[in-house]
Amino acid sequence: MERRALNLQLNDYRLVTAEILYHMPDHPGLLQSYLWQDYDLAPRLPVLHKFLDFWSRNLDGKLHSIKLAKTEIISPGEWRHAGALLSLH
Repeated sequence: MERRALNLQLNDYRLVTAEILYHMPDHPGLLQSYLWQDYDLAPRLPVLHKFLDFWSRNLDGKLHSIKLAKTEIISPGEWRHAGALLSLH
């Protein structure tokens, strides 16, 4: 794992994925999908907001909708109880 990513995760950043639907500039009736992914602070999402502000100011495709997913990559370990114990001799 990259050192930057680990440092961000240890400071409460989470991996955020956004599916951005936007109107194609030459064909406004058609939607195009763009996937964006970065580490961000939920629930405010300042990194995503900065990206969307850049999009609105500099790109021609008008935003239609955004779907978000986030996950904590560093989390407590999980364990399960074994249903059976088998020994081979």
